[in-house]
Amino acid sequence: MGIVNVTPDSFSDGGETLRAEAAVARGLSMLADGADIIDVGGESTRPGALPVPPDEELARVLPVVRALAAAGALVSVDTRRASVMRGAIAAGARIVNDITALTGDPAAMPLVAASDVSVVLMHMQGEPHNMQQAPQYVDAPREVYGWLAARFRACLEAGLPGERIAVDPGIGFGKSAAHNLEIIAALRLYRALPCALAVGLSRKSFIGRLDRDAPPAERLGGSVAGALACVARGAHIVRVHDVRATRQALSVWQAIAEVRTVE
Repeated sequence: MGIVNVTPDSFSDGGETLRAEAAVARGLSMLADGADIIDVGGESTRPGALPVPPDEELARVLPVVRALAAAGALVSVDTRRASVMRGAIAAGARIVNDITALTGDPAAMPLVAASDVSVVLMHMQGEPHNMQQAPQYVDAPREVYGWLAARFRACLEAGLPGERIAVDPGIGFGKSAAHNLEIIAALRLYRALPCALAVGLSRKSFIGRLDRDAPPAERLGGSVAGALACVARGAHIVRVHDVRATRQALSVWQAIAEVRTVE
């Protein structure tokens, strides 16, 4: 899943693709590099971020979703607002990627359930503006799993079939660096749910903390290493900024894993 931020203030690219033309070009480039899904977002949810008015978010994402869908891309819309979901679905989005797991807008669950799109349910402790102030868990992997399991059941009860649902433990969303590492190490736990597993850790701050406070642009190696670790533990989808490098690493890793050795 390639990330296209149509925002002026994302932590990783700082507005490089705010203009629709630049965002579409980035998405097409990611497709050429081997992305299976293009995730388009119009609101930064970095730590400390404040909400964007829904009309502004919609104006940012619609032309990008429409153009990429018309080009044949499988498009995901990264939003927590039902009005943006509705507009993006009409423009051709086939997946809703919601950091609130369809809890942030009371109209979101019935909208997604009544459509034929899929959904990614992400865990977040707190809100973007305060989520990193003091995240607390007794057992982060199991607490996050329990919350996602409850959201998965809620979706089933609303009429969403399991094959249209993915869960995402929300690396960096209300978690310390230690919490992130614990969740990734225990990722096989989440495969107990009968649905897809998505993980987004690309360029996240905990990678920098493990490597001399490297800034986002210098976290490629850690991001690729994290993606490999997640796939090795059962992730079906990895949400990344650097599609070509991640695809290449996964291809080599998989090729090696498939070779039968003689003991």
